[in-house]
Amino acid sequence: MPGPLLRVRDLVTSFQTDAGLLRAVDRVSFDVPAGSSVGIVGESGCGKSVTALSILRLVQSPPGSIESGSIELEGKDLLSLSPAEMRAIRGNDISMVFQEPMTSLNPVYTVGAQIVEAIRLHQKTSRGAAWKRAVEMLQLVGIPSADTNARAYPHQLSGGMRQRVMIAMAIACQPKLLLADEPTTALDVTIQAQILATLRDLRGRLGMSLLLITHDLGVVAEHTDHVIVMYAARVIESAPAASLFTRPRHPYTRGLLESIPRRHVPGDLGPKPRLSTIEGLVPDLRNLPPGCRFADRCPMRIDACTKVEPELVPVDDDAGPHESRCIRANEL
Repeated sequence: MPGPLLRVRDLVTSFQTDAGLLRAVDRVSFDVPAGSSVGIVGESGCGKSVTALSILRLVQSPPGSIESGSIELEGKDLLSLSPAEMRAIRGNDISMVFQEPMTSLNPVYTVGAQIVEAIRLHQKTSRGAAWKRAVEMLQLVGIPSADTNARAYPHQLSGGMRQRVMIAMAIACQPKLLLADEPTTALDVTIQAQILATLRDLRGRLGMSLLLITHDLGVVAEHTDHVIVMYAARVIESAPAASLFTRPRHPYTRGLLESIPRRHVPGDLGPKPRLSTIEGLVPDLRNLPPGCRFADRCPMRIDACTKVEPELVPVDDDAGPHESRCIRANEL
Protein backbone atom coordinates (compact mmCIF):
# COMPACT_ATOMS: atom_id res chain seq x y z
CA MET A 1 0.00 0.00 0.00
CA PRO A 2 1.24 3.55 -0.69
CA GLY A 3 2.52 5.50 2.30
CA PRO A 4 0.82 8.58 3.76
CA LEU A 5 1.06 11.93 2.01
CA LEU A 6 2.73 13.47 5.08
CA ARG A 7 4.72 11.50 7.64
CA VAL A 8 6.05 13.25 10.75
CA ARG A 9 8.30 11.22 13.04
CA ASP A 10 9.84 12.18 16.40
CA LEU A 11 9.78 15.90 15.60
CA VAL A 12 11.52 18.08 18.17
CA THR A 13 11.38 21.89 17.88
CA SER A 14 12.87 24.05 20.61
CA PHE A 15 13.38 27.70 21.49
CA GLN A 16 16.19 29.32 23.44
CA THR A 17 14.82 31.56 26.19
CA ASP A 18 16.40 33.58 28.98
CA ALA A 19 15.23 30.90 31.40
CA GLY A 20 16.63 27.99 29.40
CA LEU A 21 15.72 25.67 26.54
CA LEU A 22 12.00 25.26 25.85
CA ARG A 23 10.88 22.31 23.73
CA ALA A 24 7.62 23.48 22.15
CA VAL A 25 7.27 20.26 20.15
CA ASP A 26 8.67 17.13 21.79
CA ARG A 27 8.95 13.87 19.80
CA VAL A 28 5.70 14.38 17.89
CA SER A 29 4.72 11.75 15.32
CA PHE A 30 1.67 11.45 13.07
CA ASP A 31 0.54 10.75 9.50
CA VAL A 32 -1.75 12.61 7.10
CA PRO A 33 -3.07 10.19 4.45
CA ALA A 34 -3.74 11.45 0.93
CA GLY A 35 -7.19 13.01 0.57
CA SER A 36 -7.93 12.93 4.30
CA SER A 37 -8.60 15.55 6.96
CA VAL A 38 -6.63 15.38 10.21
CA GLY A 39 -7.22 17.64 13.21
CA ILE A 40 -4.76 18.72 15.89
CA VAL A 41 -6.40 19.94 19.11
CA GLY A 42 -5.20 21.11 22.51
CA GLU A 43 -4.87 24.09 24.81
CA SER A 44 -3.08 27.27 23.77
CA GLY A 45 0.67 26.77 24.01
CA CYS A 46 0.58 22.98 23.58
CA GLY A 47 2.62 23.08 20.36
CA LYS A 48 -0.06 22.90 17.65
CA SER A 49 0.99 25.96 15.64
CA VAL A 50 4.72 25.30 16.09
CA THR A 51 4.15 21.84 14.63
CA ALA A 52 2.60 23.38 11.51
CA LEU A 53 5.37 25.98 11.20
CA SER A 54 7.94 23.20 11.57
CA ILE A 55 6.38 21.28 8.68
CA LEU A 56 6.87 24.34 6.46
CA ARG A 57 10.25 25.11 8.06
CA LEU A 58 9.05 28.57 9.02
CA VAL A 59 10.26 28.46 12.64
CA GLN A 60 12.28 31.64 13.16
CA SER A 61 15.92 30.90 13.91
CA PRO A 62 17.15 32.18 16.28
CA PRO A 63 15.60 31.63 18.78
CA GLY A 64 13.86 28.54 17.39
CA SER A 65 15.28 25.44 15.72
CA ILE A 66 14.17 21.99 14.60
CA GLU A 67 16.43 19.77 16.68
CA SER A 68 15.64 16.35 15.29
CA GLY A 69 13.08 14.10 13.65
CA SER A 70 11.84 13.76 10.09
CA ILE A 71 9.11 15.37 8.02
CA GLU A 72 8.39 13.51 4.79
CA LEU A 73 6.10 14.63 1.99
CA GLU A 74 5.47 11.69 -0.35
CA GLY A 75 8.71 10.13 0.90
CA LYS A 76 10.80 13.30 0.45
CA ASP A 77 12.45 14.49 3.67
CA LEU A 78 11.69 18.21 3.91
CA LEU A 79 14.34 18.76 6.59
CA SER A 80 17.09 17.75 4.18
CA LEU A 81 16.09 20.21 1.43
CA SER A 82 17.99 23.41 0.69
CA PRO A 83 16.25 26.76 1.36
CA ALA A 84 15.62 27.18 -2.39
CA GLU A 85 14.12 23.68 -2.68
CA MET A 86 11.91 24.36 0.34
CA ARG A 87 10.67 27.63 -1.16
CA ALA A 88 9.54 25.64 -4.21
CA ILE A 89 7.53 23.33 -1.90
CA ARG A 90 5.79 26.09 0.06
CA GLY A 91 2.68 27.36 -1.67
CA ASN A 92 3.00 24.76 -4.39
CA ASP A 93 2.84 21.33 -2.69
CA ILE A 94 2.01 22.55 0.84
CA SER A 95 0.13 25.75 1.64
CA MET A 96 -0.97 27.31 4.89
CA VAL A 97 -3.91 29.47 5.99
CA PHE A 98 -2.89 31.51 9.02
CA GLN A 99 -5.04 32.56 11.94
CA GLU A 100 -5.12 36.32 11.30
CA PRO A 101 -5.26 37.37 7.63
CA MET A 102 -4.41 41.03 8.30
CA THR A 103 -0.94 39.98 9.46
CA SER A 104 -0.45 37.84 6.33
CA LEU A 105 -1.85 40.13 3.63
CA ASN A 106 0.20 43.11 2.46
CA PRO A 107 -1.87 46.26 3.09
CA VAL A 108 -0.39 48.22 0.14
CA TYR A 109 -1.26 45.69 -2.61
CA THR A 110 -4.65 44.60 -3.86
CA VAL A 111 -5.69 41.08 -2.90
CA GLY A 112 -5.75 40.06 -6.56
CA ALA A 113 -2.17 41.22 -7.06
CA GLN A 114 -1.06 39.16 -4.06
CA ILE A 115 -2.71 36.01 -5.41
CA VAL A 116 -1.13 36.69 -8.84
CA GLU A 117 2.29 36.92 -7.17
CA ALA A 118 1.78 33.55 -5.47
CA ILE A 119 0.76 31.92 -8.76
CA ARG A 120 3.62 33.38 -10.83
CA LEU A 121 6.15 32.47 -8.15
CA HIS A 122 5.48 28.76 -8.66
CA GLN A 123 4.03 28.44 -12.15
CA LYS A 124 5.31 29.74 -15.48
CA THR A 125 2.36 31.78 -16.68
CA SER A 126 1.67 35.27 -17.99
CA ARG A 127 0.39 38.02 -15.74
CA GLY A 128 -2.93 38.02 -17.60
CA ALA A 129 -3.40 34.27 -17.18
CA ALA A 130 -2.43 34.52 -13.51
CA TRP A 131 -4.96 37.31 -12.97
CA LYS A 132 -7.69 35.21 -14.59
CA ARG A 133 -6.84 32.31 -12.31
CA ALA A 134 -6.80 34.60 -9.27
CA VAL A 135 -10.34 35.73 -10.05
CA GLU A 136 -11.38 32.10 -10.54
CA MET A 137 -9.94 31.22 -7.12
CA LEU A 138 -11.84 34.08 -5.49
CA GLN A 139 -15.04 32.83 -7.11
CA LEU A 140 -14.26 29.30 -5.93
CA VAL A 141 -14.02 30.38 -2.30
CA GLY A 142 -17.28 32.33 -2.49
CA ILE A 143 -16.12 35.93 -2.89
CA PRO A 144 -19.00 37.90 -4.53
CA SER A 145 -18.16 40.09 -7.58
CA ALA A 146 -14.75 38.42 -7.67
CA ASP A 147 -13.37 40.54 -10.51
CA THR A 148 -14.22 43.76 -8.66
CA ASN A 149 -13.09 42.58 -5.21
CA ALA A 150 -9.81 41.32 -6.65
CA ARG A 151 -8.93 45.01 -7.07
CA ALA A 152 -9.74 45.80 -3.43
CA TYR A 153 -7.15 46.31 -0.69
CA PRO A 154 -7.28 44.11 2.43
CA HIS A 155 -8.68 46.87 4.66
CA GLN A 156 -11.63 47.30 2.26
CA LEU A 157 -12.82 43.72 2.89
CA SER A 158 -14.57 42.17 5.89
CA GLY A 159 -12.80 39.69 8.14
CA GLY A 160 -14.59 36.74 6.55
CA MET A 161 -13.74 37.90 3.03
CA ARG A 162 -10.08 38.42 3.98
CA GLN A 163 -9.96 34.86 5.29
CA ARG A 164 -11.47 33.64 2.01
CA VAL A 165 -8.76 35.57 0.16
CA MET A 166 -6.13 33.74 2.23
CA ILE A 167 -7.73 30.41 1.30
CA ALA A 168 -7.84 31.43 -2.38
CA MET A 169 -4.15 32.30 -2.26
CA ALA A 170 -3.32 29.03 -0.51
CA ILE A 171 -5.12 26.83 -3.07
CA ALA A 172 -4.15 28.85 -6.18
CA CYS A 173 -1.44 26.31 -7.10
CA GLN A 174 -3.60 23.32 -6.10
CA PRO A 175 -1.43 22.05 -3.22
CA LYS A 176 -1.48 18.44 -2.11
CA LEU A 177 -1.69 19.48 1.55
CA LEU A 178 -3.35 22.51 3.16
CA LEU A 179 -2.43 23.51 6.71
CA ALA A 180 -5.16 25.57 8.37
CA ASP A 181 -4.08 27.13 11.67
CA GLU A 182 -7.16 28.28 13.62
CA PRO A 183 -8.68 29.63 10.38
CA THR A 184 -11.92 30.85 11.99
CA THR A 185 -10.91 32.07 15.46
CA ALA A 186 -11.40 35.80 14.81
CA LEU A 187 -14.71 35.39 12.97
CA ASP A 188 -18.30 35.31 14.18
CA VAL A 189 -20.11 31.98 14.35
CA THR A 190 -22.01 32.31 11.07
CA ILE A 191 -18.89 33.21 9.10
CA GLN A 192 -16.96 30.41 10.85
CA ALA A 193 -19.45 27.86 9.55
CA GLN A 194 -19.22 29.29 6.02
CA ILE A 195 -15.39 29.21 6.00
CA LEU A 196 -15.28 25.63 7.30
CA ALA A 197 -17.88 24.53 4.76
CA THR A 198 -15.75 26.16 2.05
CA LEU A 199 -12.66 24.23 3.19
CA ARG A 200 -14.60 20.96 3.21
CA ASP A 201 -15.99 21.65 -0.26
CA LEU A 202 -12.56 22.56 -1.65
CA ARG A 203 -11.00 19.43 -0.18
CA GLY A 204 -13.56 17.34 -2.06
CA ARG A 205 -13.17 19.26 -5.31
CA LEU A 206 -9.38 19.44 -5.37
CA GLY A 207 -8.62 16.11 -3.70
CA MET A 208 -6.19 17.71 -1.27
CA SER A 209 -5.43 16.70 2.30
CA LEU A 210 -6.18 19.03 5.21
CA LEU A 211 -4.35 19.43 8.51
CA LEU A 212 -6.72 21.48 10.67
CA ILE A 213 -5.33 23.06 13.84
CA THR A 214 -7.95 24.20 16.32
CA HIS A 215 -9.03 24.24 19.96
CA ASP A 216 -12.70 23.80 18.98
CA LEU A 217 -13.79 20.18 19.43
CA GLY A 218 -17.03 20.86 17.55
CA VAL A 219 -15.04 21.81 14.46
CA VAL A 220 -12.94 18.66 14.81
CA ALA A 221 -16.02 16.44 15.14
CA GLU A 222 -17.59 17.78 11.95
CA HIS A 223 -14.63 18.33 9.68
CA THR A 224 -11.90 15.75 10.37
CA ASP A 225 -11.41 12.01 9.87
CA HIS A 226 -8.68 11.57 12.47
CA VAL A 227 -7.78 13.59 15.57
CA ILE A 228 -4.45 14.21 17.31
CA VAL A 229 -4.65 15.56 20.86
CA MET A 230 -1.60 17.47 22.12
CA TYR A 231 -0.71 18.44 25.66
CA ALA A 232 2.49 20.11 26.89
CA ALA A 233 4.30 19.63 23.54
CA ARG A 234 3.45 15.92 23.28
CA VAL A 235 0.83 13.86 21.44
CA ILE A 236 -1.19 12.25 24.21
CA GLU A 237 -3.91 10.62 22.09
CA SER A 238 -4.44 9.85 18.42
CA ALA A 239 -7.67 8.29 17.16
CA PRO A 240 -10.36 8.26 14.47
CA ALA A 241 -12.69 11.20 15.11
CA ALA A 242 -15.70 9.00 15.87
CA SER A 243 -13.75 6.94 18.42
CA LEU A 244 -12.30 9.97 20.15
CA PHE A 245 -15.75 11.39 20.86
CA THR A 246 -17.46 8.12 21.80
CA ARG A 247 -14.62 6.51 23.76
CA PRO A 248 -11.69 8.77 24.66
CA ARG A 249 -8.74 6.83 26.06
CA HIS A 250 -6.85 9.56 27.91
CA PRO A 251 -8.08 11.50 30.98
CA TYR A 252 -7.12 14.82 29.38
CA THR A 253 -9.20 14.09 26.28
CA ARG A 254 -12.11 13.05 28.45
CA GLY A 255 -11.72 16.27 30.44
CA LEU A 256 -11.84 18.33 27.25
CA LEU A 257 -15.01 16.58 26.12
CA GLU A 258 -16.68 16.99 29.52
CA SER A 259 -15.89 20.72 29.54
CA ILE A 260 -17.99 21.36 26.42
CA PRO A 261 -21.07 23.42 27.43
CA ARG A 262 -24.29 21.42 27.34
CA ARG A 263 -27.60 22.85 26.17
CA HIS A 264 -30.15 23.46 28.91
CA VAL A 265 -33.55 22.29 27.68
CA PRO A 266 -36.23 25.00 28.14
CA GLY A 267 -38.85 23.89 30.64
CA ASP A 268 -36.47 21.60 32.53
CA LEU A 269 -37.14 22.26 36.23
CA GLY A 270 -33.82 20.84 37.35
CA PRO A 271 -30.68 22.92 37.91
CA LYS A 272 -28.65 23.93 34.89
CA PRO A 273 -25.73 21.52 34.36
CA ARG A 274 -22.53 22.85 35.91
CA LEU A 275 -19.70 23.42 33.46
CA SER A 276 -16.94 20.89 34.07
CA THR A 277 -13.34 22.14 34.19
CA ILE A 278 -9.84 20.67 34.23
CA GLU A 279 -8.26 21.85 37.46
CA GLY A 280 -4.66 23.06 37.65
CA LEU A 281 -2.19 24.50 35.15
CA VAL A 282 -0.07 23.20 32.27
CA PRO A 283 3.47 22.43 33.52
CA ASP A 284 6.37 24.74 32.67
CA LEU A 285 8.01 23.22 29.57
CA ARG A 286 11.41 24.48 30.79
CA ASN A 287 11.10 22.60 34.08
CA LEU A 288 8.95 19.53 33.53
CA PRO A 289 8.06 17.26 36.47
CA PRO A 290 8.97 13.57 36.35
CA GLY A 291 6.41 11.14 35.05
CA CYS A 292 3.27 11.96 33.08
CA ARG A 293 2.97 15.64 32.16
CA PHE A 294 -0.74 15.60 32.96
CA ALA A 295 -0.37 13.83 36.32
CA ASP A 296 -0.79 16.93 38.52
CA ARG A 297 -4.21 17.62 36.95
CA CYS A 298 -5.38 14.04 36.43
CA PRO A 299 -8.28 12.60 38.46
CA MET A 300 -7.03 9.06 37.70
CA ARG A 301 -3.47 9.62 38.94
CA ILE A 302 -1.68 6.82 40.76
CA ASP A 303 1.86 6.73 42.17
CA ALA A 304 3.31 5.22 38.97
CA CYS A 305 2.10 8.23 36.98
CA THR A 306 4.54 10.56 38.77
CA LYS A 307 7.61 8.37 38.20
CA VAL A 308 7.87 7.37 34.53
CA GLU A 309 6.33 9.13 31.55
CA PRO A 310 4.22 6.65 29.56
CA GLU A 311 4.83 6.03 25.87
CA LEU A 312 2.22 6.55 23.16
CA VAL A 313 0.97 2.98 22.66
CA PRO A 314 -1.88 1.35 20.68
CA VAL A 315 -5.16 0.60 22.45
CA ASP A 316 -7.99 -1.65 21.33
CA ASP A 317 -10.32 0.03 18.85
CA ASP A 318 -12.25 -1.62 16.04
CA ALA A 319 -12.75 1.72 14.26
CA GLY A 320 -9.09 2.21 13.37
CA PRO A 321 -5.62 2.99 14.77
CA HIS A 322 -5.99 4.43 18.27
CA GLU A 323 -3.08 5.38 20.54
CA SER A 324 -2.91 6.80 24.06
CA ARG A 325 -0.15 8.03 26.37
CA CYS A 326 -1.71 6.75 29.58
CA ILE A 327 -0.94 3.68 31.68
CA ARG A 328 -4.66 3.40 32.58
CA ALA A 329 -5.99 3.88 29.04
CA ASN A 330 -7.84 0.55 29.00
CA GLU A 331 -9.72 1.49 32.18
CA LEU A 332 -11.40 4.49 30.52
